[in-house]
Amino acid sequence: MLGGSAVALAACMPSGNFDPDLRKYSQIGFDTSDAAQRATAPRPQSDTRGIISYPNYQVAVASRGDTVASVAARVGVNANDLARYNAIGTDTVLNQGAVLVLPSRVQEPAGSGSYTGAGATASGGADTIDITSLASNAIDRSQSGQTASAPPKASAPVAGKPAGPEPVRHRVARGETAYSIARYYNVSVRSLADWNGLPSDMSVHEGQYLLIPTALPSQSGQATTSKPGQGSATPTPPSAAEPLPQQKTTPGSAPVDTSAVPNLSKQVSASSSSRLLMPVNGSIIRPYVKKKNDGVDISAAPGTPVKAAADGTVAAITKDTEQVPILVLRHADGLLTVYANIDNIAVSKDATVKRGQTIAKVRQNDPGFVHFEVRQGYESVDPMPYLQ
Repeated sequence: MLGGSAVALAACMPSGNFDPDLRKYSQIGFDTSDAAQRATAPRPQSDTRGIISYPNYQVAVASRGDTVASVAARVGVNANDLARYNAIGTDTVLNQGAVLVLPSRVQEPAGSGSYTGAGATASGGADTIDITSLASNAIDRSQSGQTASAPPKASAPVAGKPAGPEPVRHRVARGETAYSIARYYNVSVRSLADWNGLPSDMSVHEGQYLLIPTALPSQSGQATTSKPGQGSATPTPPSAAEPLPQQKTTPGSAPVDTSAVPNLSKQVSASSSSRLLMPVNGSIIRPYVKKKNDGVDISAAPGTPVKAAADGTVAAITKDTEQVPILVLRHADGLLTVYANIDNIAVSKDATVKRGQTIAKVRQNDPGFVHFEVRQGYESVDPMPYLQ
């Protein structure tokens, strides 16, 4: 009680007004206004069967008393497949509002929504390497503006066919909690619970799919105009209307002689001894984070050739659950490299490849990028020491 009273007193402004965001203490770090502005949109409305259809996947929303088997019967999918895909038992009683990702696409609701998309049935054949596991749901987890191509705009929302952006699917890894996942995606744990029908203890289980809430549309870009009696627009500063007068300046010291400065870029290129070659030339837009992003995302324009990082053989070619191609190369000393978010694969399984050889092209995305992983056996490692 004493602690709560102290917080309430601290939130009071000198003027007597209540300051719940503690803005008056912003200079020492007690400013929660940014967190208050991270509002998320409500979960889209499902159709009469409890299905929400997105371009790349569909989810079923559980009603009170539902089990995995009853949801499967209602939406028309195999109960065992649905249970296995969501890492849960067929007889498990689901929390009201819980979501299950469908292993295959079912018929979508009638309406004017523009969401279509290919089926989401997993593919991969009987290859001895679990490639989709190796890629760690690369396309699903490529957040921070690096998601797969944005869904087309819908003219109006339809039940079961939301008109907003497609939320990211996160598959819970061992040791993760609802709180750590919410913190990672910068959303509130309450909105994460509301979107996924989590129980009151916020418990999640390994292999469970969670939908990451989408943000409310930003209003910051809308122009504002003042009306009579509501203040006036800010005047244009003089410097914006007339250029500043030119001033003559003199250098503080003599010009530096750069004639003997070596070209470091050429030296680095010539003496490069990195074990692995960058698959594309670009900046790292998402770094390696163990069990969250088991590789790096490298910026590259769609259609850019993707190069083999080292000499090796093609271990496997498959697709993830969104039918996006994944390529795995096997190198010396048990090293594997994984290339995701690619297209137009130019090699075949078991083929021998050379370092720098074009093996695929960057898939059409906005922005374009390549997801690149390095694995020692089945264990992911940070690619950067190999690339530097």
